[in-house]
Parts: sequence; structure tokens; C-alpha cells
Amino acid sequence: MPSPARAMGARRGVRGGSVILLAVSLIVILPTAHATSATAGAYPPLPVEDGRMLLGNLSASSLVAGSSGSLGFTVENPLPSPLTGAELTLDLYAFNAFPGNATSTVPVSGAPVLTTATTSGYYANVSVGSLLPGAVYIGSIGVATASSTPSGTFAVRAALTFTSDSTPYLFESRGWFSSAAWTAATELPNGSVTLNLTRLGVSGVLPETAVYVSSAGFDWALGVLAAVGVVLVGAAAWVYFRRGPGSTSGTR
Repeated sequence: MPSPARAMGARRGVRGGSVILLAVSLIVILPTAHATSATAGAYPPLPVEDGRMLLGNLSASSLVAGSSGSLGFTVENPLPSPLTGAELTLDLYAFNAFPGNATSTVPVSGAPVLTTATTSGYYANVSVGSLLPGAVYIGSIGVATASSTPSGTFAVRAALTFTSDSTPYLFESRGWFSSAAWTAATELPNGSVTLNLTRLGVSGVLPETAVYVSSAGFDWALGVLAAVGVVLVGAAAWVYFRRGPGSTSGTR
């Protein structure tokens, strides 16, 4: 199983996508394909009540153009067995301008960069390592903007890989899937909602977040309103998660 660090080059060249609700607009970006989940059913699904606990407290700073901040998160092991080789990928992939609501893919001129101790770019890989049952990893990465960074919201998608009981698992957020793939896995012919993880080819769905950037002279009252409007719905899957625990069949 490729790690996010090795697979990211393929991710960025082949797949992506997102639905992020804002108080002022709706982002819908069609992604490029993602190598690790290209084969449906390639990874065993986990119950929803386990998957939704893995990545939590995902939140990014609201920044003035030219300043820096951070993007924090926690990774928890809800399984009865240890997690090994856990790696988290965070990828800045879509931009929604404000005001104006002009939506585009990243890169845009002056887009923020995600930084770690050794890397700086549109994506960052974090080695979480091993987690015993119930253990929590608390981490963060840096977010840096330039004076030329445009005002708006920069969407960040997430992917998590790990091994448990010699079995590899892959979790991805909504942004890694095309609209067609997501619809096929989350909507039944009668229009009711479902979540077919086997069809998506992943073990579960993660939340997403966004970095909000305003210009130095931007009205902060409007900025706060827009930032609060970012709904971290777990890549739209929170709607499904609230319906209760799922099964390991991959279909809800």
C-alpha cells in the first residue's frame, strides 16, 4: 500500500473534488482522480462510528494576507487493535473568492502554502506513526500567506492511511472524489441517501476544512461571518453519519 507521501504525486496528477458550504456561497469543484482509491473495494470499510472518530478538531486559522497561522487536528485510534504506520495528508485544492464568489482550482496566484518542519507547498504529509487503542495524536501544520494572496476561502481535503491487524486502511474526504463517483455512492435510485464505502473504494470518509484569507483592508465583520459560514460537515458525509452507526458491509 503506498503511503500518502509516495502517492501524493499520483493524487495531484490524477483526481480530486469538494462540496463546502459557505454563508455566502457554495463550492463544488470537480477533482482529478486519486490513484490509491481508483479500484472500488480496494480497502475494507469500517463501521461509521469508528471512522468518524479518526480525524477530529480539524480547524485552520483565519488570516490577513501576508500573515501566517496554523491548521490543527487530532488523530484518534477507536479500534481495539493498535494502528501502525499512520500517515495524514492535507491538501489545499480549491479556492472560492470573496467577495465575488468566483470558484477555481488551486493553484491561484499567491495561494497559501502548508508548511511542516521540512516541506512547504499546497499539500503536507504528517507521519502520525503508531497509536494504541484509545490513544490520541495532537498535531498541527503551518499555513503561510503572501501579501498577494487573494481574499476568499481555500478548501483543504484530507486522506489518512494506516495498518491494523496486518490490514491496510484508507480514509479520504469528499474532495478526492468526482461528483459522479460521490453521487453514485451516496444516492439510491429513489433519491434517498446512502453511503457505499465499497463503491468509493475507501474504508471511510473524513472531514474537510478551509483556510479563510482576507486582505489587510477587508471588513473583518464580513470576514468573520464568512469564516463562521464554513460548515465542516465531514465532506458532506456528516449528513449520513448522523443517521446512526453503519455496518462493515460498506453500504448504509
